[in-house]
Amino acid sequence: MSDNWVVQHLINTLDTWNEKLAEVWQLLTMSPSAFKGGGIWRVILNINGSLQAIGLALLVLFFLSGVVKTSANLGEIKRPEHALKLFIRFAIAKGVVTYGLSLMMAIFNIIQGIITRIMNTSGISGATKTTLPGEMVTAIEDCGFFESIPLWAVTIIGSLFVTVLSFIIILTVYGRFFRIYMYTAIAPIPLSTFAGQPTQNIGKSFVKGYAAVCLEGAIIVIACVIFSMFAASPPQVDADAAPAAMVWKYIGELVFNMLVLVGTVKISDRLVREMLGL
Repeated sequence: MSDNWVVQHLINTLDTWNEKLAEVWQLLTMSPSAFKGGGIWRVILNINGSLQAIGLALLVLFFLSGVVKTSANLGEIKRPEHALKLFIRFAIAKGVVTYGLSLMMAIFNIIQGIITRIMNTSGISGATKTTLPGEMVTAIEDCGFFESIPLWAVTIIGSLFVTVLSFIIILTVYGRFFRIYMYTAIAPIPLSTFAGQPTQNIGKSFVKGYAAVCLEGAIIVIACVIFSMFAASPPQVDADAAPAAMVWKYIGELVFNMLVLVGTVKISDRLVREMLGL
């Protein structure tokens, strides 16, 4: 590594970005049970199991409430076809609550398959590293003390932007995992609403919302693939420009591409919800 402070600072900043982007890529291919060693997942499973009894009790309540609201009179309930329909609804709702965790993991695994297919199709096995061009390093090292003063200011401002963006993107992906955990933990209660016809829309919205959170990973992967293509073709360096202008232009274009990536990741939830009509 160069002994020049500006070069070292820029390289360290880009290393921070590359490290966070690589972590994002890894997290998108990780299951909730493997995240942070699986300790959080075990706690979520315990919460989900403890809420199943409440979910089954609510299931009976929603079922009876639905029967009262949808049946015109007691004679209608006695009709074999109507009674069979109610029995099937109750049985399906009970199965959804009892095996809700398996249902949610099936949805997650399907979407993880979509994410893996996107990665394989793109031909990119990991996040492309963003590096500092050699000609820029040479130009910075050739600067004298007074010429380096504006470079310090440009470097500090640019590094601050890159560091903040790197933490925003990793926190967004961490937030996706937190939402998956929360959906999984509370699942038995909203899933119990499938027992009643008037309340079944709550259960449908819950399943769609969970699928949307899982599908955010696909949008984030596509955004990372596009950014990796930009990183593979970095901004052109004007060798005739002053070192400060050269660094400012390079960092400006780099930060703009990073802003587009982080912005897309931040609105991935909204994009998926629009796709699913939520």
